[in-house]
Amino acid sequence: MRTVHYIAMDTHSHTTDICMKTRANAPGRKWHVETTIPALRAVIESIKHPRYLTFEEGPLASWLYRNLKEEADKVVVCDPRKNALISKGGDKDDAIDCGKLADLLAGDFLTPVHQTQDLGREVFKQLVSRYHERVARRVSESNKIVGWLRRWGVVVTAKRFKEKADRRELLGRLPSDGEVAPVRTALEQMFLGYDQVRRQEDRLRGELTRLAKQEEFAVRLEALPGISWVRASTFFVYVDTPWRFASKQALWKYLGIGLTRTTSGSGFEGLRVERMVNRRLKSMILGAARTIIEANKENDPFALQHRNWIKSGISPRNARRNVARSLSGVAWGMWKNGGVYDPARVGVRASEQVVSCGKQSDR
Repeated sequence: MRTVHYIAMDTHSHTTDICMKTRANAPGRKWHVETTIPALRAVIESIKHPRYLTFEEGPLASWLYRNLKEEADKVVVCDPRKNALISKGGDKDDAIDCGKLADLLAGDFLTPVHQTQDLGREVFKQLVSRYHERVARRVSESNKIVGWLRRWGVVVTAKRFKEKADRRELLGRLPSDGEVAPVRTALEQMFLGYDQVRRQEDRLRGELTRLAKQEEFAVRLEALPGISWVRASTFFVYVDTPWRFASKQALWKYLGIGLTRTTSGSGFEGLRVERMVNRRLKSMILGAARTIIEANKENDPFALQHRNWIKSGISPRNARRNVARSLSGVAWGMWKNGGVYDPARVGVRASEQVVSCGKQSDR
């Protein structure tokens, strides 16, 4: 067998430490180069095939993967949270880190992090990510305004100042003394910041919707109950491909609605919701389930499932999670099989499966 060369990179904004080993715990060769594609590519190309490359997931990971994936026989973008060996024991610096990372690669101990293969899909994903960031910022700005008003005895919700015409009355309820006049000025500036974030959010939502309508699966997904263009886009870009998951249970764990079994010897055996999940996907799928439940349409099969689960004694929290499981299972099946949404095919068999999950854990 040909000797495999294991290459690990500890990459930062300006410089990168690289280590190459042919086996774990060997001294290996080390390089310290600038973080540029030509410099990194030159080091990799100087190493014989077969060569396996690894680096940790982070802000630079997608850029590195797209530009270096053709230079190695195998590329593993790994999860830094699970690389416990790197942060335990001994001295801690970048040169040592890349050496230990090479050891983990040689021992096949790394957990891969999925990377988007298509550049257009990556651009779409970054747009969706930026939209969610703007939404979070808008919520933050509105909460600051609500808190600022409460300091002066004006208790309102964000809906009260969403329209500019309603703000004059709120300003009038603030003290008008000359000593506290800056309070009104500060609130006016906070309104300007809130409006700016809302304009950005609206612009990004429009662009997101335009791109989503060009994606065949996103169009089919939008037909599902509780799924808007934003939710369809979020599911599409973050799941990326249905073939990542061997089963619906694996997909549910990634979405944050699946269960993980915990045991201790021959004693207690428990189930809990997976914690290491994609938070945006979890929010998306549970939000879609909440929309279905609140609408409670008579002819909606997911709403019918929810009513049946509540009647059988399942808690509202677990019943909502079961709706999310059922909905994501249908979406995953549509993606794999190329089908369209058919309410009649939301079957009893899948319902029984998620019911069994719902009865076991309320955490």
